[in-house]
Amino acid sequence: MAFLMKDHFHKLRWLPFMAISGFSISAFAELPTASEVAKDMGLGWNLGNSLEAPGGETQWGNPPVTPELIAAVKTAGFDTIRIPCAWNSYADSETHVIDPKWLTRVREIVDFALDRDMFVILNSHWDEGWLENHPFYKDQVQVNLKQKAYWTQIADYFSDCGERLLFAGTNEVHEHNNYGAPSEENVRVHESYLQTFVDAVRKTGGNNATRTLIVQSYNTNIIFALEFLTLPKDPAPNRLMVEIHHYDPYQFTLSTPTQFPYWGQPYTDENTPNWATEESIREKFLKLKAKWMDQGIPVIMGEYGVVSRSELNDQRQIDSRNYWLKFNTALALECGVIPVIWDNGAVYNGFALFDRETADVADPSALQAVIEAN
Repeated sequence: MAFLMKDHFHKLRWLPFMAISGFSISAFAELPTASEVAKDMGLGWNLGNSLEAPGGETQWGNPPVTPELIAAVKTAGFDTIRIPCAWNSYADSETHVIDPKWLTRVREIVDFALDRDMFVILNSHWDEGWLENHPFYKDQVQVNLKQKAYWTQIADYFSDCGERLLFAGTNEVHEHNNYGAPSEENVRVHESYLQTFVDAVRKTGGNNATRTLIVQSYNTNIIFALEFLTLPKDPAPNRLMVEIHHYDPYQFTLSTPTQFPYWGQPYTDENTPNWATEESIREKFLKLKAKWMDQGIPVIMGEYGVVSRSELNDQRQIDSRNYWLKFNTALALECGVIPVIWDNGAVYNGFALFDRETADVADPSALQAVIEAN
């Protein structure tokens, strides 16, 4: 039924260009504002390391996504799913036309969530870095050509979906292996990619004329969202959200082997980092709130988490990890930021909350830490 509906709306949207009188794009209902959408998004979960794999959905070791998995995520208490997705790897290299079979599969998974009244964030992810690692003037024209082509097709294909589907234009744009502050060139080029994304989606009309769109700070860094990000121009007022990611302190959350097996005030008698403390993280989130949320621009924490390292098997170390998850989830919600936990499907030395094979809970204590923060 969903695909028949999509075809129906597709034909309707193009009627004005066929010079059929009595119909206009305004026949589509205006979708809610970004703030109205944000208030119902609740806790979010990432379908990581599946659709963004450039060589196929199962390339990075995860099985095909099932409706049972998405149902389990919903039952656990999540109302939003972020779907990292590759497009360039599934498009013709000369025409930039996306493979229809790929669009069909992505749509199937999106519908698994929409059919359960969840919100879906569909993005353009790493995809071998065709956009993500090229914030340079020399690449700007070619990358924007692809960016426009892909988002025109994506927006057109999903045009029948209502406000529960959100588009996110980029991911972690940065110079390869350079995570420092961006240059003026980096900022200008990155923001041109965001503007192209907004323009492409809006020009498809219909529901996309007022759909909520998500734009990213440079490298989705919180500080860069405060110091460098300027929102793209949007003909639809109050329909943009800002996205940041949060993995501070890196030496605790991501480094393998870990440099610090503990984090947080309850563990200061152990080996803990002396930066990215509760106080400093709270300060950054309050600044985010003042700059964006208090001005009517919702913020999404599109990724956050702590890797589950096999060497950290002491219960006190596990408790410290769960303390980080609970504190940062609760802080985000307190400040009005939508938290979307990273899950890459890896049960060992990974971020899996759910077993992708069985749809069972893979990490009960971590899941409980996130859910209890709500």
